[in-house]
Amino acid sequence: MGDDSEWMKLPIDQKCEHKLWKARLNGYEEALKLFQKLDDKSPEWSKYLGLIKKFVTDSNAVAQLKGLEAALAYVENAHVAGKTTGEVASGVVNKVFNQPKARAKELGLDICLMYIEIEKGEAVQEELLKGLDNKNPKIIVACIETLRKALSEFGSKIISLKPIIKVLPKLFESREKAVRDEAKLLAVEIYRWIRDALRPPLQNINSVQLKELEEEWVKVSSAAPKQTRFLRSQQELKAKFEQQQAAGGDADGGDDDEEEAVPQVDAYELLEAVEILSKLPKDFYEKVEAKKWQERKEALEAVELLVKNPKLESGDYADLVKVLKKVVGKDTNVMLVALAAKCLTGLASGLRKKFGQYAGHVVPTILEKFKEKKPQVVQALQEAIDAIFLTTTLQNISEDVLAVMDNKNPTIKQQTSLFIARSFRHCTPSTLPKSLLKPFCAALLKHINDSAPEVRDAGFEALGTALKVAGEKAVNPFLADVDKLKLDRIKECAEKVELVYGEKTRGAAEKKEGKPSAGKTPAFSGNGGDKETKDAAAKPLKKAPAAKPGGPPKKGKPAASAGVGGAGAKGKKGPETKEIFESELSIEVCEEKAAAVLPASCIQQLDSGNWKERLACMEEFQKAVELMERSEMPCQALVRMLAKKPGWKETNFQVMQMKLHIVALIAQKGNFSKTSAQVVLDGLVDKAGDVKCGSNAKEAMTAIAEACQLPWTAEQVVAMAFSQKNPKNQSETLNWLSNAIKEFGFSGLNVKAFISNVKTALAATNPAVRTSAITLLGVMYLYVGPSLRMFFEDEKPALLSQIDAEFEKMQGQTAPAPTRGISRQSVAGGDDGEEEEQEEVGNDVVDLLPRTDIGDKITAELVSKIGDKNWKIRKEGLDEVTSIINEAKFIEPNIGELLAALKSRLNDSNKILVQQTLSILQQLATAMGPNIKQHNNVRAAALATVNAWAEQTGMKEWLEGEDLSEELKKENPFLRQELLGWLAEKLPTLRSVPSDLLLCVPHLYSCLEDRNGDVRKKAQDALPVFMMHLGFEKMTKATSKLKPTSKDQVLAMLEKAKANMPAKPAPPAKASSRVAGGAAPAKFQPASALAEDSGSNTMESKPDPKRAKAGGASSKAKGVQGKKVLSKPNLKEDDDKSGPIFIIVPNGKEQRMKDEKGLKVLKWNFTTPRDEYIEQLKTQMSSCVAKWLQDEMFHADFQHHNKALTVMIEHLESEKDGVISCLDLILKWVTLRFFDTNTSVLMKTLEYLKLLFNLLGQEEYHLTENEASSFIPYLILKVGEPKDVIRRDVRAILNRMCLIYPASKMFTFIMEGTKSKNSKQRAECLEELGCLVESYGMNVCQPTPGKALKEMATHIGDRDNTVRNAALNTIVTVYNVHGDQVFKLIGNLSEKDMSMLEERIKRSAKRPSAAPVRQAEEKPQRTQNISANASMLRKGPAEDMSSKLNQNRNMGSHSETTHTVPREFQLDLDEIENDNGTVRCEMPALVQHKLDDIFEPVLIPEPKIRAVSPHFDDMHSNTASTINFVISQVASGDINTSIQALAQIDEVLRQEDKAEAMSGHIDQFLIATFMQLRLIYNTHMADEKLDKDEIVKLYSCIIGSMISLFQIESLAREASTGVLKDLMHGLITLMLDSRVEDLEEGEQVIRSVNLLVVKVLEKSDQTNILSALLVLLQDSLLATASSPKFSELVMKCLWRMVRLLPETINSINLDRILLDIHIFMKVFPKEKLKQCKSEFPIRTLKTLLHTLCKLKGPKILDHLTMIDNKNESELEAHLCRVMKHSMNQTGSKADKDTEKGASHIEEKASKAKVNDILAEIFKKIGSKENTKEGLAELYEYKKKYSDADIEPFLKNSSQFFQSYVERGLRLIETEREGKGRIAASTGISPQMEGTCVPASTHTVSSSIGNTNGEEVGPSVYLERLKILRQRCGLDNAKQEDRPPLTSLLSKPAVPTVASSTDMLHSKLSQLRESREQYQHLDLDSNQTHSSGIGTTLASPSSAAANIDDLKKRLERIKSSRK
Repeated sequence: MGDDSEWMKLPIDQKCEHKLWKARLNGYEEALKLFQKLDDKSPEWSKYLGLIKKFVTDSNAVAQLKGLEAALAYVENAHVAGKTTGEVASGVVNKVFNQPKARAKELGLDICLMYIEIEKGEAVQEELLKGLDNKNPKIIVACIETLRKALSEFGSKIISLKPIIKVLPKLFESREKAVRDEAKLLAVEIYRWIRDALRPPLQNINSVQLKELEEEWVKVSSAAPKQTRFLRSQQELKAKFEQQQAAGGDADGGDDDEEEAVPQVDAYELLEAVEILSKLPKDFYEKVEAKKWQERKEALEAVELLVKNPKLESGDYADLVKVLKKVVGKDTNVMLVALAAKCLTGLASGLRKKFGQYAGHVVPTILEKFKEKKPQVVQALQEAIDAIFLTTTLQNISEDVLAVMDNKNPTIKQQTSLFIARSFRHCTPSTLPKSLLKPFCAALLKHINDSAPEVRDAGFEALGTALKVAGEKAVNPFLADVDKLKLDRIKECAEKVELVYGEKTRGAAEKKEGKPSAGKTPAFSGNGGDKETKDAAAKPLKKAPAAKPGGPPKKGKPAASAGVGGAGAKGKKGPETKEIFESELSIEVCEEKAAAVLPASCIQQLDSGNWKERLACMEEFQKAVELMERSEMPCQALVRMLAKKPGWKETNFQVMQMKLHIVALIAQKGNFSKTSAQVVLDGLVDKAGDVKCGSNAKEAMTAIAEACQLPWTAEQVVAMAFSQKNPKNQSETLNWLSNAIKEFGFSGLNVKAFISNVKTALAATNPAVRTSAITLLGVMYLYVGPSLRMFFEDEKPALLSQIDAEFEKMQGQTAPAPTRGISRQSVAGGDDGEEEEQEEVGNDVVDLLPRTDIGDKITAELVSKIGDKNWKIRKEGLDEVTSIINEAKFIEPNIGELLAALKSRLNDSNKILVQQTLSILQQLATAMGPNIKQHNNVRAAALATVNAWAEQTGMKEWLEGEDLSEELKKENPFLRQELLGWLAEKLPTLRSVPSDLLLCVPHLYSCLEDRNGDVRKKAQDALPVFMMHLGFEKMTKATSKLKPTSKDQVLAMLEKAKANMPAKPAPPAKASSRVAGGAAPAKFQPASALAEDSGSNTMESKPDPKRAKAGGASSKAKGVQGKKVLSKPNLKEDDDKSGPIFIIVPNGKEQRMKDEKGLKVLKWNFTTPRDEYIEQLKTQMSSCVAKWLQDEMFHADFQHHNKALTVMIEHLESEKDGVISCLDLILKWVTLRFFDTNTSVLMKTLEYLKLLFNLLGQEEYHLTENEASSFIPYLILKVGEPKDVIRRDVRAILNRMCLIYPASKMFTFIMEGTKSKNSKQRAECLEELGCLVESYGMNVCQPTPGKALKEMATHIGDRDNTVRNAALNTIVTVYNVHGDQVFKLIGNLSEKDMSMLEERIKRSAKRPSAAPVRQAEEKPQRTQNISANASMLRKGPAEDMSSKLNQNRNMGSHSETTHTVPREFQLDLDEIENDNGTVRCEMPALVQHKLDDIFEPVLIPEPKIRAVSPHFDDMHSNTASTINFVISQVASGDINTSIQALAQIDEVLRQEDKAEAMSGHIDQFLIATFMQLRLIYNTHMADEKLDKDEIVKLYSCIIGSMISLFQIESLAREASTGVLKDLMHGLITLMLDSRVEDLEEGEQVIRSVNLLVVKVLEKSDQTNILSALLVLLQDSLLATASSPKFSELVMKCLWRMVRLLPETINSINLDRILLDIHIFMKVFPKEKLKQCKSEFPIRTLKTLLHTLCKLKGPKILDHLTMIDNKNESELEAHLCRVMKHSMNQTGSKADKDTEKGASHIEEKASKAKVNDILAEIFKKIGSKENTKEGLAELYEYKKKYSDADIEPFLKNSSQFFQSYVERGLRLIETEREGKGRIAASTGISPQMEGTCVPASTHTVSSSIGNTNGEEVGPSVYLERLKILRQRCGLDNAKQEDRPPLTSLLSKPAVPTVASSTDMLHSKLSQLRESREQYQHLDLDSNQTHSSGIGTTLASPSSAAANIDDLKKRLERIKSSRK
């Protein structure tokens, strides 16, 4: 036994692991004891975590049993047990369920259930399901049993059924009977929980088993099963369940809750989804379209079979649905239609929501198919559409359904209505909102009036269903026009309807009413009695409003005093809100009652010292309250318990919050009496101001107000708040009251009591209290109306103005409908009641006002005073009466003899007294309110007076001015009805009325909606009379200010009135003629001219209506303008908005500027706008902006700002002068909007600004300094907005501003913007500066270019990358304009910055552009100098510039290579477009300088002139300008415009006879097209909103028209190098655009581009295209951004050109090509080329050179003439190498020393001989007479000795001579070889007879037909000058010793291929010059060398007479170049 003692000593956990089973057994026993007594949070538990599995799986059966018991105890008690779930459960399944002992199995089962109880159900279930796959049937049976047990105890909410149901069929197939039986029991258990949802999954089991199951299922009791065992987290449910059990299993009581306990399981969820798409027959889609219907049927039947699966796998069913839809819609065989409909039904029900996406396509088809009459088709379609409806929402298909409802076919209408009715049944009030109801009801109303009875019935059913679902309140507004019979029919249908979702949605109210239990009724003692209550419950719900217990009739209601009576008397309160009386209970009784309903622990811990315990106690308290029934809840006892120590002095806020929440709960759930309320209110008020508990306290107060009525609660609360000192509580209580009034309505409140408290609050020192009081007044104002102000007349003016401001805010708002405190019934169904209640409130309020009895003050003495003979004493008496009434404010009707006395005063001889009496009567009426009815005789007297006066004075005076409209405005029902009645009687007798009658119309309209029925009637009677005078149009126009609902009603009444309109009395003949003359001009005076008849001079001198309104001096103070500017807006927005919104005040703006200068007002300068700025602006605006607009502009709500902006945009065009006169104010207001956070306002503001600046530009307005400085800085702030859209807009606005404000001044503002902290703003400002410099040149930089550039350069070192880039780009832009001087101006930069800049400049690889820019600078500058005088700024060149600037901006930031290529293009086109007219009329003027006169002295053959500009005359002809215009549209941003333009051009190009018209426009056309390509690439393709088909269409138009162009060779050759380069760039970019490939027809587009590129390569001028490709290759290799793919395509084009060379070599200007190759090799030496990633570039170059050498042989070396310094590249050496190589190949001996490339002559000719011959030839060339002969000889000689070296002879001569010789030789060559076509670049005319002067190779000028866009150097002009000198016999000797020309140029004059930009510059300047010449006819004025006309005049032919002029111009050019 020694070992025994060994293990006995071990600790328990070690014993449990011992290898001896006895030791383990002992360990388990001890563990069991330990587990039962351990504390649940003890750390001991954790020791056993790893052991429990071993407890369960012990190999010894005896030990295992004990282990299981211990394990069960562990799982039950240990807090950590959950962690062991998986392993233990798996142990139980595998090692316990297979034990023979029943006890072991039982314990295993218990352990599993215990795990489920501790919330580990999922893990257990997973292990049990795994166990079902075990091979051992015992285990399977035990697992099934466990699952069944778990389900039966815990219910289907906790045990998830889906996985179990999945395996059930398999279990039924088991071989083991035990398993099958157990499965059957499980199936029965599942059936208990989910009923029929179980049937579908078990459909396929053995039929015998199914039958057995069915038998078992029938036996299952129909009572809903209940959960009997609960999770740990469900303890309160458990307690409740136990209570019920104790009460004798009364399951009934818990019905309501239990319903939720069992979730409705949807069978669908339990099913496996089936994939059917792959199972469709292979030939399904062919078969379903087969001709034979049998085949179609087969196909559909296959589908029908598949869709019978109840749940389908989601997939792409679009094709299948499409086919089925087609069958339903188009198939002629109705059987197939029905079959397809069935398939759709199956799909919809199998896919459910996943079918929703197809629903929209199918619904219209099915609805239209309802025209079929066959019942089986109709039924199939109905089933289909119903199934489809369930997959989507009504909202989604509403449009389709509504569209079908107007169908003419009655069957379709009927079925659609029925479908809608069925659909509505599935809706709930939330899924059937008013927005949906409205269109459906409108359509259904047509149906119920249909001629076909079946359509009507269906319509009634649908409307009835809607009524049932959404409730009468929602539907009734749409049924307003339905007659009673039909309405009853709809209601009848509604009662029959059964909704899918049952009646639950109708709210709890019905449920309660449905079963009034006996226990509850006595609680409603009170004036209605029990009977009432039962009635209310018994009647069907629809009629709820009728059963208002105890409500007295509405009209005769007595003025209810405050408090209970008031609430009781309110006919609205339902049975539940009856007053509950309760005596006060002693604290002992309370404790007793509370103990009965609260847990004992709760009552003990109420006053525990530990806050956690108190918190726990509150939680229990809350749970208990939540579960209590209303009848059982002892409210007073509970609240007294809460108030028990520490009560409301509770210090812990969490406990306090709970406490307050519980009070609210008790008030809501119990029968809460005022006695209970008084216990808690004090505490609540005390906590109202608490930061943490305040909201809970207010909630509780609201709940109490609901239980005890607001009037009583409010009075208590306010009194308590003001008896305290804490201001926070006071202000919060008032805030609560404001909200409560809105929620409960105003009825029954004691105004007087509040007002005294409000007055106390207004006098409080704490501002929060004052603010809350004012807010409360605002809310009361909504209900009480203007009379409320009377109580506060004597407050301080400052306070009064605040109160007024608050009232003004409330004007126009209506009091919200009360949402609380109405009886619960009326929430459910009493919709009508609510509105009535609203109506009454207003009148009640007047009754509520406390009135003073002034009877004792109206003494006999006073009455006798009023009747005294002396008028002064009478006046004294009246004064006294006035003061008495004023003091009393509201008076009792007891006023003794006063009225009789006043009545006699109405007929007083002293007019002043009559007036005073009338005003007293008016005061009396207001003060006495409705009680003045008793004194009607006064009214009669007043009416008599009015009539008498009207007879004496005529009605005119009465109607003029505002007297009448002011009276009508007052909301006094008696005054209104009498006045309207009087007008209706008097007006018809008048022939004409003053226009002021219009002022009464808005008030007339408000009377039409008055609360008082009599007023409404009188207003309706007056309508026709008003219309008679004012006309229908004006009356309808006046309705525009009304709210939409009112407007519709008023318009309907106007239509009626139109029919009853009386005829006007005929005017006397004399007057009628006058009317015709006078009335026409006046807008608002239909017959004002007639007014003159009466001889009254009041309004006749009225200036025209516009001026009068604007404040012109009209003779009557209260005239029209008074209305516009002064009147306060009334409750209905009835001030007239028809006038101008901006009023022109003469010199107003100047005065404002003076004030600002003189510091009389604040200068508009701030970081954020302070109140004083806003106030100041408001004041300044008040005189010149319409009052109503100003209210909108300065409203607190942003939506009003949007409204204001909309109005301002509408009036912009019509009120230009007004806008300009108020511009400074408008801009200031706009700056305030920039500080708003609301994006929609900001966007709207920017939209307005764009329109505004456009307008100002058109008006040629010039911004004043004041306007600019108070606006631009704030606009620039917005450039830094994070949103792209906004930044874009702001940039657009800045750009437009340059039209109306000098760019140089803008520059300073933008420069300031670069100092911002916002990096986006800095970057954008820098870009903007770059654009300005680019467009306006350097002079724009302020204060000096140097300072400005230094400032910009500092940003190169910015820490933000975008800012750095922007700074670099800007300086590169300056460099492009200004050249190397930039570096001087920048000053010293850090090395890093400098290197960045240089790198960037290198990358941009652009030479400083030529003169056009300079020209651009000069002009605006010129304008700006004069700009002080604004009138000078009329459409100057500044405008061209800004549109150019615009282009710069739009095209900005492309990749560097193409950076500035396209910028100015659009400009030219715009110019042509804008000035189309002027072009037509100005251009011909140029031709009028008959140039012939000038040419006479030098007799040169005529053709010479024509040669200068072959297209000169075209340019002026009409077609040209049309073509220009069309071309300008090609580049339009609007796709359609562009497509139309391209189509027009294409048409021209396709007709041979017309194609010539395009000559001269080719470059321009190509530029426009590739700009359009770039626009598509950058903008359209990125635009999500654009339809991509549009883009494809545009692409195909562009490509089509270009192909047409490049098929016409003569035109194709006109394209110049620069343009071809850009064109190829655009096309290649397009070919590489991946986005195009993604388009549907993208590949087609790319194929056509390929074709086009081939055409361009073949047909263009070969020199130009080759040159263009070389430059493009060079650019693409230089650019880092460019893709290797791009360069590769360029090279492919070059290879193609090389292949074409053998045919084209003779037409190519090789000198130019070699020059391009030279430049290329200079930029890319061999080493650099070898570094390229690909070897293609170097191979391409070699192939090209090799081919050229092969074709030309040694002659190739003669073509290097255009290269200045041949050593700069390896070209010459390379050519020589190639030549040498080929010579060696052919065996000829070549000289070895050809290093310098000077070809030596063959040895046989001795050098001396050669020199002699050449010397002779050159002498000849030098002499004037023999020059031609010499050239011919030299040519022959060179031909003979091809390698002769003439270099030494040329070296000594001038450069001019060299180029002359070379050109001469080339000319002879072309002549001899008969090449008819002269290389375009030389620009020489073919007829050389008359001259020996070849034009320069460099010559480029726009006037020469085919420009190659090369740079024009001054050398050209020098040469030309020399030629002219020579011709005129002047010697050129002096010039010879000049330095070589190149040194005069700042850069070597290597002709670069100018990009199309430069060309455009020259075109632009041409246009400009032409315009200027037309204006000045001054040939000398600033024409720079690129001007077309300049060149024309200076061409050899004309210049003879004008040499001095030329000299001067040359000097100017030279100096500008230096």
